[in-house]
Amino acid sequence: MGPWHVNLSIIGCGFIGATHSHALRALRRAGHTDAVVATTWDLDPARARRFASAHVGCRPAADLDEALDGVDAVWVCTPTSSHLEVVEAAAARRLAVFCEKPLATDLAGAERLAGVLEATGVPSQVGLVLRHAPVFLRLKEALGEPGFGRPMAAVLRDDQFFPIQGQYASTWRADVEVAGGGALIEHSIHDLDVLAWLLGEVVEVEAGTANFAGHPGIEDVASARLTHRSGAVSTLISLWHRILSRPSGRRLEVFCEDRLLWLEEDQVGPLHVEWSDGSERRGPVPAFGQLAASLPVRADWQESLAVYASADLAFLRAVEEGRPPSPAVSEALVAHRLVDAIYRSSSTGRKVALR
Repeated sequence: MGPWHVNLSIIGCGFIGATHSHALRALRRAGHTDAVVATTWDLDPARARRFASAHVGCRPAADLDEALDGVDAVWVCTPTSSHLEVVEAAAARRLAVFCEKPLATDLAGAERLAGVLEATGVPSQVGLVLRHAPVFLRLKEALGEPGFGRPMAAVLRDDQFFPIQGQYASTWRADVEVAGGGALIEHSIHDLDVLAWLLGEVVEVEAGTANFAGHPGIEDVASARLTHRSGAVSTLISLWHRILSRPSGRRLEVFCEDRLLWLEEDQVGPLHVEWSDGSERRGPVPAFGQLAASLPVRADWQESLAVYASADLAFLRAVEEGRPPSPAVSEALVAHRLVDAIYRSSSTGRKVALR
């Protein structure tokens, strides 16, 4: 029996929509899926037409309703403030939903969106793709190995040039009404998701933010200290700058009682492990390397595109097999609650406890 045939729609034809478009086309051309991008839609009709032209038989839709006609699943890649509208329309038609992060511009909106999906029971997955990045999978695996001791502390630095320019060209990210905030919610919601996933539940945060670029409500520096229920602590520093040679980068160090684990390349790795009398480097698991090598794209794109292809393929397979996709909306809400707590701590100058 071959791969499940499914017709897809990509709603929102900007940078992240293009990434998923490339990944889905590569997965189909490599024979990993029989998923077909059948429709595209964007507020800019020219962008929707360009996207459609990359997929055989794909049609650019005149509006959202037409874009959802005759499809089985939808990729929600619009600016944050319009996620709910698209998810409501897709859920009403019982379509499977892959929704990009953040879910909404604030916690209340994220909870409302999650409620729509939970009420209808449609399969859904959130684009927190670091959980599909091989270096983070290696790190999660390593933290469960004997001999490492308990995780004690983590330090994560996440930097990116302000994404209203360059390859992202997402001017809406300077508009708080559309984005909800800046570096923290728009980019480091990934980081908060990973820290809670790796080190466990967060019970308290203490944080601050700053605004250098001057866009109202759009912080370009955020710092937070997270206390985990296990007793471990983690520190996040997130910033948007004007160094165009740095489109996105993360350095993470995790100290366990008997091991130091660290990474600088936030997708493929390697993961570095150091102990009292030795060290090693761990590369991607073979399955990821095989997937990356199979993608019919330029060799220097294969590994970075494979992170998104892994997430997209995992979603399609989970839907086909009737399994809950991951990360689920409920998992994304954990990160949204952390974002909300950090903003509240920053505004009051006090620690914030999480329920």
